Amino acid sequence: MDSGISIALLGCGVVGSGVMKILKDNQNLIEGKLGFPLHVKRIMVRNLSKARPNYIPADILTDDLSTIEDDDDIKIVCELMGGVSPARDYILRLIRAGKHIVTANKEVLAKHGPELLREAAGNGVSLRFEGSVAGGIPIIKPLAECLAANRITQLMGIINGTTNYILTKMSSEGREFAEVLSEAQEMGYAERDPSADVDGQDAAYKLAILTSIAFGIEARPEDIYTEGIRGITSLDLSYARELGFAVKLLAIAKEYEGKVQARVHPALIPLNHPLASVAGVYNAVFVQGNAVGQLMFYGRGAGSLPTASAVMADLMEAADSIARARPVSALAPMVKRWNGTSCLSRIDEVVTRYYIHLLVIDRPGVLAAIARSFGNAEVSLESVIQKGRGKEPVGLVFVTHRVRERNVQQALEEIRQLPVVVKVANVIRVEGEEA
Repeated sequence: MDSGISIALLGCGVVGSGVMKILKDNQNLIEGKLGFPLHVKRIMVRNLSKARPNYIPADILTDDLSTIEDDDDIKIVCELMGGVSPARDYILRLIRAGKHIVTANKEVLAKHGPELLREAAGNGVSLRFEGSVAGGIPIIKPLAECLAANRITQLMGIINGTTNYILTKMSSEGREFAEVLSEAQEMGYAERDPSADVDGQDAAYKLAILTSIAFGIEARPEDIYTEGIRGITSLDLSYARELGFAVKLLAIAKEYEGKVQARVHPALIPLNHPLASVAGVYNAVFVQGNAVGQLMFYGRGAGSLPTASAVMADLMEAADSIARARPVSALAPMVKRWNGTSCLSRIDEVVTRYYIHLLVIDRPGVLAAIARSFGNAEVSLESVIQKGRGKEPVGLVFVTHRVRERNVQQALEEIRQLPVVVKVANVIRVEGEEA
């Protein structure tokens, strides 16, 4: 291996450019740790004439996958294009051509990960994807290998930096969602079309990957309950803070009643919980195992160099495995047990506490009528706060004891019909109190 290992990249955008920069800046360090150099032989791009940084040689660019697929000298390919099409087809073609694959593509892994992992194992190559979740934070390998002897009982994370930035700004500055979103777009923290982030789909893709690894099941994104942050107001954030909570978009997977829950939604979390202090564009993943106890992984969850750092770790591990002829995938035995059947529990089976914000007409008997509806659905109330006396409508904020989701929804269906209730302004689950 003294002459090194040749690699190729598919895509040279934000992450691909970061990979090339790390290879340039840390070349001697990387070679010293591996014992041999890595050579980038080809980079596949859509536009050959696009201006690129000077550390990306023009003579290695191509727009033809076959120049990589048919080159036996190229041993590892980094897929950094994103999306499902054509990424899935390209990955399959390259696996069948005997290439080891490194990817940061959360969507293709969430939707087709089991298929791709099986194909890789069947062709004697590896598929690594540390960069697909939480950017530069190491979480895939810790779950798959470092914590392999643990029964993971809970995984809860802030794994979308855009929404965390928006909620942080709304909470600290008392501003509304639309205004902060516009600012985030101007600063480059949010896409022009922010739907995947603010509606929770980005986090759902990442949670599907984490749930599959942590709990050894095949979790599909379409089976994950997903709710975004568009309905969160500065008033809710203020009430939550008064009650001793922060509001975060959480990705949650946990064992309960013999099933695995996997859900993405805003949640109140106690201010003393480690996740409550994760601010701005930072990410964190809180993990609980029956042997190790509680762990939290924290850092930058996106960006060129943080994500490229994770890609490079996978790339170096793949290169080292080739040099030492080691087993190709720690996930292969787990994947063989997956049968494509979802075993995630439904959202109506979830048991937790709830923050419920109602707008009501201020008159005698209102609280009693609402409490009766909660009682009819066997929803026990822990506390109630009335806000905005002297004007119509007024706010009533309830916090429940632990109760099943279907009971809360039953109560709310009846409450919406009450003539004294103007609106159910918000319903937010309460999490993290067992930490």
